[in-house]
Amino acid sequence: MAEEQASGLDDLSAEALATAIRTREVSVAEVTDHFLALAETDRNGAYVAVAAEAARARAVELDHALADDATSVADAPLLGVPFPIKDLNQVAGLPFEAGSALLAGNVADTDDPLVTRARAAGAVIIGKTSTPEFGLPAYTEPEGRPAATTPWGNGTRMAGGSSGGAAAGVAAGLFPIAHGSDGGGSLRIPASCCGLVAHKPSRGLISPAPGVDGAGLAVPGVLSRTVRDQVLGIQALTLGQGDKGRADGDWFRSRQLPADALERIEEPPARLRVGLLTTPLVVADAEIHPEAIRAAERAAAGLEAAGHELVEAPVPFPADAWNSFRALWSVMAKSVPVPPEAEPMLRPLTRWLRSGADEVSGLAYAEAVAAVQQLNRDVAHGWADLDLVIAPTLAQPALPVGALRDDEDPAGDFLAQMKFTPWSSVANLTGRPCLNVPIHRAVVGDEELPFGASIWGRPGDDLLVLRAGRLLEQTDPWPLRPGN
Repeated sequence: MAEEQASGLDDLSAEALATAIRTREVSVAEVTDHFLALAETDRNGAYVAVAAEAARARAVELDHALADDATSVADAPLLGVPFPIKDLNQVAGLPFEAGSALLAGNVADTDDPLVTRARAAGAVIIGKTSTPEFGLPAYTEPEGRPAATTPWGNGTRMAGGSSGGAAAGVAAGLFPIAHGSDGGGSLRIPASCCGLVAHKPSRGLISPAPGVDGAGLAVPGVLSRTVRDQVLGIQALTLGQGDKGRADGDWFRSRQLPADALERIEEPPARLRVGLLTTPLVVADAEIHPEAIRAAERAAAGLEAAGHELVEAPVPFPADAWNSFRALWSVMAKSVPVPPEAEPMLRPLTRWLRSGADEVSGLAYAEAVAAVQQLNRDVAHGWADLDLVIAPTLAQPALPVGALRDDEDPAGDFLAQMKFTPWSSVANLTGRPCLNVPIHRAVVGDEELPFGASIWGRPGDDLLVLRAGRLLEQTDPWPLRPGN
């Protein structure tokens, strides 16, 4: 491999990298060595563990399969691509700490099914990425580890959360694509902070089997620099998920991406009715940065320039209605099994959320679930004549590390997070697909920072949302790295 080719590997998309491997322009071993060397340069708190030995062994295995023209890898969507896993999922032989001091030193002895599917898709599991405790906050500041920071700006601003390590690494060029998950914005929040693309799939598109959905809020996904890599990532995480009827038994199911999705997203959508929403949904008094609004307006204007109808999207429910759903978050936090004597080891925010669950009766939980169902109806009714809705992803740019965290006042910490993310959790509550596109940049103080716009679709309309994102990527392209 030529030296100039090696130096450019970290600028390639996952799709381009897999193609270069498939056409034998570069070996999996060379790619793996290159990205393992980059892992040593991590300055943004991306990694919590690097799987050098296992990654090199996997690279040799894939190179041998390619040499034998094995059909099992010929069409693998992530063939030879370095793909780290967020530290909320288990990878055999690697730490599984979930960002918590409680689990420090814990090592997984098995792969989660999602990891198995990623391996079957040809991925090289290169390590684990940082997450806050149990993935609960919108920032990534785990105990005993560096905070995850965005490569944009002066290096002191948060990468967001809870997939903050994954976002920091993709934005810094440490890997082209990374696994993440989203239970209230945890893919889209760091994507906006780090200038990346991230799609929260429709509820049920990616199966949790053999795990359970719980309240159906959290979904897996990926962070990437391009929309096409989002398609590859989703295809990888859904590969073979219907085996043994597991997906057939899921509580929630959604229309899958077609096998030819990479071709289909290049087709301009038929004329759409697009709604623009800049009013906060869950915290009425959230302060919205003017550049955050401009990001949404820029995305909406791009779709309008392509021939789509642009209208104002109504606010489909009162902001204070969100309080009805807080019980779900508390119960979700409490569902993590923690011995009573170990409770003091948890962060104040985690303890506060879990303590709220102690006050949630069975009736109160049932009422919260009913409120979510009503929210779905309200949103479906309010946006019935809209094919897509465009909104800012965040109220502010990436904030300085520590700006949201308040260990002395966890209730204030939680409220600050809600004001920072006054749209994102509604996509989880309604199960709607929602794509962050890093369409706007602006100078804040003396730092150039990214601002994301979110494209919302109807449940199951993931392909349409991705097509709209791809259209914007083509007509108003964004820089793939800070400073580009």
